[in-house]
Amino acid sequence: MEKVFMKGCEAIAEAAIRAGCRFFAGYPITPQNEIPEYFSRRMPQPDVRGVYLQGESETASAAMLFGAGATGTRSMTSSSSCGISLMSEAIGWMAGSCLPVVICNVVRGGPGIGSIQPAQQDYFQATKASGNGGFRMLVLAPSTVQEAVDMTYRAFDLAQKYMYPVYILCDGFTGAMMEPVVLPEMMSDEAIAAEKKKNESWAVTGRKGAAKGKRIHCGTRHGIPSTLEEKNIADWKMYEQWKIDEVEYECYKTEDAELIITAYGVSARISRSAVDILRNEGYKVGLIRPIKVHPFPEIAYEQLDYDKLRGILCAEMSIPPQFAYDVEAVVRKRTPIATCLRSGGEIIERSAIIDAAKRLYGDK
Repeated sequence: MEKVFMKGCEAIAEAAIRAGCRFFAGYPITPQNEIPEYFSRRMPQPDVRGVYLQGESETASAAMLFGAGATGTRSMTSSSSCGISLMSEAIGWMAGSCLPVVICNVVRGGPGIGSIQPAQQDYFQATKASGNGGFRMLVLAPSTVQEAVDMTYRAFDLAQKYMYPVYILCDGFTGAMMEPVVLPEMMSDEAIAAEKKKNESWAVTGRKGAAKGKRIHCGTRHGIPSTLEEKNIADWKMYEQWKIDEVEYECYKTEDAELIITAYGVSARISRSAVDILRNEGYKVGLIRPIKVHPFPEIAYEQLDYDKLRGILCAEMSIPPQFAYDVEAVVRKRTPIATCLRSGGEIIERSAIIDAAKRLYGDK
């Protein structure tokens, strides 16, 4: 374990390397540029000996990730918002092929080219429509640089466990922020080699002149409807099991709360400090923070005492709201829901959250 002072994007890259990532392909786009830059420096170093490739585009980089992932190598790409959109076809192919890869989106304002400032406007894309065909991924949403490190490190194990892409949804604020972090231990060469050996049961490992080279199919199995349906059903069962095994959230001061603020990512971090201020002023306010935004932590909202609740305030950097719709779906009109929103690269302000919470709370 090593404690260092790092920028969010660079910390994500180092965490990936320490998790055994030995292939990275990407393309420059602000605000995630420090991720590929860091990989370009670290991958050739003697303690890593990995492969870094800058593709000619996001589309090409995602295709390279597909190829590397198919060899059983721990592999990753990153981009930002409109760049992720360009990767969506290949992401769908990787889900269709059940490849254990990691994708990181350092979100900027949108739609389209938008702005280079931080945002949370890719929530729907990450949790519901990362590509065609209705597939889903585990989506981890860090609110601090330390969480970005820890989640990136875990993402590779989760990808390997489920044989499926895993998605890190990191806003541009967290990616650009510098904080002290504790870095995990480097995955040993022996552990990397052992996993590669284990992956030979499915991975493309090279023909070497023999007639038994492996092939990886992308879900469609040459378009046979019954076989594709079988895969869709198997994936659906996995997604349903995630709702049991992979739900992750934090409750902060919710035990006696009469109003709940709910948010993810950096908005949750800002909301947490708003809760402390409101508590000091006599308002019984708590925070629910999804740590994974898919699967959505429905249980966190189901266990609330709606008889004493004055309302739920959803704070997010997205106009129109996106995260709030998932909250509304699980709350089912059992209490009033309000939103506190910023967008287009504007950072949500603590004072705005406090004011919105007081309006919803009413008289003490």
